[in-house]
Amino acid sequence: MSIKVIGIDLGKSIFHLVAHDQFGKIEFRKKLSRQKLKEFLSNHPLTTIAFEACGGAHWLGRYCQQVGHRVKLIPPQYVRPYVKGNKNDFIDADAIAEASGRPSMRFVEVKSESAQVISAIHRIRSGYIKERTACMSRIGALLLEFGVSLPRGHATMKRLFTWLATQRQSLPPLLMDELLSVHEHYTELCTRIKQQDDKLLRLVADHPNGCLLKSIPGVGDMTASQCLADLGSVQQFKNGRNLAAWLGLVPRQHSTGGKHTLLGISKRGNKHLRTLFIHGARAILSKPDKTGAPFGDWLIRLRKEKPFNVACVALANKLARIAWAVLYYQQPFNAAMLQSEPA
Repeated sequence: MSIKVIGIDLGKSIFHLVAHDQFGKIEFRKKLSRQKLKEFLSNHPLTTIAFEACGGAHWLGRYCQQVGHRVKLIPPQYVRPYVKGNKNDFIDADAIAEASGRPSMRFVEVKSESAQVISAIHRIRSGYIKERTACMSRIGALLLEFGVSLPRGHATMKRLFTWLATQRQSLPPLLMDELLSVHEHYTELCTRIKQQDDKLLRLVADHPNGCLLKSIPGVGDMTASQCLADLGSVQQFKNGRNLAAWLGLVPRQHSTGGKHTLLGISKRGNKHLRTLFIHGARAILSKPDKTGAPFGDWLIRLRKEKPFNVACVALANKLARIAWAVLYYQQPFNAAMLQSEPA
């Protein structure tokens, strides 16, 4: 029995395996628990292991590499066309094995453990921010029910009771007790967000690529840390344009009959990293004379000819391409990179 590839349909506790030989014929099907899967992979002759890039995939990818197998992570949307007939776990595993053998298939790089830790810190921070926003909305809604309109923003929220003391509207004592409890939760969330920020700052400062990324205008600790978590090795991208396309910062195309039609940006890839690059571009465009100086006349013409949001996306595209060049050549940003980036 010659196994060319084993496709695995991932689950929380149960994993379904389908093995293909060099002709694409199914050699075996297996249904294994997590522990049994680890034992199977450790004892099986070295081969190619393929599965979708979903929850738990990077951990399993690192384990497969540790025991010597070759790993292929496939975006789930690229596996769907190979699902034949009705959907079940073995059919999905068979489709994964078949898709992994296509010469034009695109794969995802296995993340390192440190990159996943940084990503986890970002996700927890985002969760705290959502909770804090909900907490602020809750306080505003409660006050509005009693005829008090609370101004937006953290400035008033942080000194909530001082601000309430200046209002002529009297509030029930029991309501004030409830507001105190909710405001304590808001304060605790602010503290936790600050702790997450400090963790990311330390990680970026200790990582050599973090300092390189921060040399780019508009790229701060949040963007740099998200790059460290999500980009992995930039060798997987042929050039900066490919990275910008992976982030969804290029026009979406709908062309037919030789007529080329370009639409808005594709918004593919990593949403959080794309958002951070766009925020960085907004920061540059807010002070083009200072932070935008390295971009010279290109940025001035762009701002004059294009609407603000279009200019932001175009600049974010350029920032992503610069980030690729900085990481690829392992050199801090300098204005000469804007002219020397390969096509």
